[in-house]
Amino acid sequence: MQIKILEEPKLEFANGTHICPKAGIETLGVYDKNDEFRQSELRLGIVGRGEGVDLLDLWIAKCQEGIEGKESKYSNLFRGFGGFTLHHGFYAKFLYGPTLTRTIQKSELNKTLKIQSREERVKVCVDLYFDQIRFLAEHRPVDVIICVIPNDMFDALTKEKGKDEDPENYDGDSNDDKSKNSLEHNFRRLLKAKTMHLGKPLQLVLEKSLSIDTGNKGQQDDATRAWNFCTALYYKGNKTIPWRLVEETHKPKTCYVGIGFYKSRDNETVSTSLAQVFDEFGHGVILRGAPVQLDKRDRRPYMNEEQAFELLMNALNEYDHALMQMPARIVIHKSSNFREEEIRGFTRAIESKGIRMKDFVTVMESKVRLYSYEQYPPVRGTLLSLSESKAILYTKGAVNFYKTYPGMYVPSPLEIRAFEHDSSLENLCEEVLGLTKMNWNNTQFDGRYPITLECSRKVGEIMKYVEVNQKPQVSYSFYM
Repeated sequence: MQIKILEEPKLEFANGTHICPKAGIETLGVYDKNDEFRQSELRLGIVGRGEGVDLLDLWIAKCQEGIEGKESKYSNLFRGFGGFTLHHGFYAKFLYGPTLTRTIQKSELNKTLKIQSREERVKVCVDLYFDQIRFLAEHRPVDVIICVIPNDMFDALTKEKGKDEDPENYDGDSNDDKSKNSLEHNFRRLLKAKTMHLGKPLQLVLEKSLSIDTGNKGQQDDATRAWNFCTALYYKGNKTIPWRLVEETHKPKTCYVGIGFYKSRDNETVSTSLAQVFDEFGHGVILRGAPVQLDKRDRRPYMNEEQAFELLMNALNEYDHALMQMPARIVIHKSSNFREEEIRGFTRAIESKGIRMKDFVTVMESKVRLYSYEQYPPVRGTLLSLSESKAILYTKGAVNFYKTYPGMYVPSPLEIRAFEHDSSLENLCEEVLGLTKMNWNNTQFDGRYPITLECSRKVGEIMKYVEVNQKPQVSYSFYM
């Protein structure tokens, strides 16, 4: 048994490296700044009722100007937002206005919200937004479409028996791992699935999240919301990346694969969702797998040998098609243990492509807790090695750069298990820690799960609403 603290992984930007996305963008510029094919003007389509559109216009204008950070001794955690401008940081600007805006009539909305059946309300509200989104996608030169959700509509679609949620941003990531009301997601998931074929990523925001300097308890400060809002729009609209992990030239070219499972809408079948990251730079695709079985003992889903073989073969073919070469190494992340049938199937696929190195890694919640003599919980990156194939890793915890623990609840670590591995367990844990920073939907860098599994989970949420005969989009921007 051995314990150590892993170094915080560095990210690469246009003019250097930094551990923090906010500081890196602000001082070094987005990574793709020097890409000749990068867009410096992002055209925003907007859909919402009149009041919501007005609030969004004011919020975007505020984001373009810049917002001071929250007054706090933790200045690195509550960093000010320097503005979305052509002159520094993102080196880009938003284009938006009446020509790219579609307004939903208040009378239509009110009539919809009076429908008694919640299921029917969701369906009709999706149709209201879909009609306007389709117009913008087909008749206007937009890069990403922002949907502003009225407060009363949100309440009508999410409140049930006195329970309600109040998320910052319909498309934002929770920083405290709170589970969200499943009713809330029905509208979001269905809308994203129904509009997917139109080829324009969506960003959903609540009217209540667009108020400036409200001081509401539990609401993120304006600068933090601006960072997350603008970074997500930049990634979705530009189809490039604002940062990447620093390339380690001595390491073999690696393809990271995250495998998750999701239930169908009727809960009758379970299918696989696969999030493939081509390399440490974040390039990758989304694939949909076939329905799978449930273990009769613990009711956990698993793939048989042939399903595992076909799924990974499809992923490797996509890699070859994109990069015109095979990786030297494959890393597969799962949130459940690998079964022998899965290992045989994956190994067959890897060997058939002539790939020599492989690592099959389970990443799941751990019941083990470590306690510190200090006031704060263990530092992010704390690694407890239990054996050559099993470790406990804190991806959430106190962050030295922030000089505090940035969470609301006591963090729980991850259990990392290596089933088939050519790499050391410590190296696999370092990679997991690095991949927690590759979520471009959130600029606070202490993510809980690696993007491989975070993405496969997000994909599964939307994929269950995508028709079987509909080809899903391959970019993560359509699912986040």
